[in-house]
Amino acid sequence: MGYRLEGKLLEVCDCNVLCPCWIGEDPDPGTCDASQAYHIERGEIEGVDVSGLTVGEIDHIPGNILKGNILGIFFVDDRATAEQEAAIKRAWSGELGGPLADVAALYSEIRWERAPITFTVEDGRGTYIIEGVVETEMTPYTGPTGAVTTLHESIFSTIPGSPAYIAKSDYYRRTSAQYDFPDVSVKGRNAIQGLFAFEV
Repeated sequence: MGYRLEGKLLEVCDCNVLCPCWIGEDPDPGTCDASQAYHIERGEIEGVDVSGLTVGEIDHIPGNILKGNILGIFFVDDRATAEQEAAIKRAWSGELGGPLADVAALYSEIRWERAPITFTVEDGRGTYIIEGVVETEMTPYTGPTGAVTTLHESIFSTIPGSPAYIAKSDYYRRTSAQYDFPDVSVKGRNAIQGLFAFEV
């Protein structure tokens, strides 16, 4: 048995809007320092119920994302049991295949931590916090009809198979020198929201 996961994504980085990574271009600053969180609304991994938990991460992308070599610190929701934590690590590290393995293949290093994670989406505004590490808030763009602006068929995606909602961060603050990653403090930069449905 693999996994079946449904939920929401919030993602932010220090690139300008729209993030070049999603369309296969080089990051605006030359490198990209990103953070994303996957909130699992409903899901099982190898028979273990992981509904209601969030997986957060901070990434340092040294150049074009399609070339890989991403360094990542992944954070398991501190509410997870030992069994849930082990299942999440297997899925997000790529061991169980599927869409999560496609993304994990771009990483040269993944380290794991536990932390309290706050994740909310209210009236389109997304907020998430990895306690002591990341704070960000973002709002999606909308078109002339009021519908959210979406990105389809991008060459890269953190939610393979699903459209992304293009957004802008009100702020993105990352305290990550303790992990030998750059600190970040920016406003009005790229953000992405989206839904995911992963199954393998």
